Amino acid sequence: MNRMRTAGVTALFAALLLTACTSPQGGTDVSGKWGSTDPGQPNLIVNSDGSYSGSDGCNTMTGKGTISGNTIELGTAAMTQKQCSDVNTWMSKAEKGTVDGNIMTMYDSSGKSIGRLDRND
Repeated sequence: MNRMRTAGVTALFAALLLTACTSPQGGTDVSGKWGSTDPGQPNLIVNSDGSYSGSDGCNTMTGKGTISGNTIELGTAAMTQKQCSDVNTWMSKAEKGTVDGNIMTMYDSSGKSIGRLDRND
């Protein structure tokens, strides 16, 4: 009887230990740094409260979005209006981002995928 109890306690402890080592959202945490900090490249920093800042590679932006699971709805952003040549400013059209592993896919208002950002933290 003692051996069975010991085996049960050991199995329970092992299960708890494994659970503690896994990510609660399975690699879908929206908060963090995304994209590149190189000039002319898009990037986004998302805080756990949904506030964000970043750049489309030309113009800087800041705003307060809503996080739900692996998705952030960006909402209205304050953005500079510089004119930059030779920069693809697709990020300025982003309405939401969805995380899968280390990739955040950005979508426009029609739900079309417009770009991807790699996790960078």
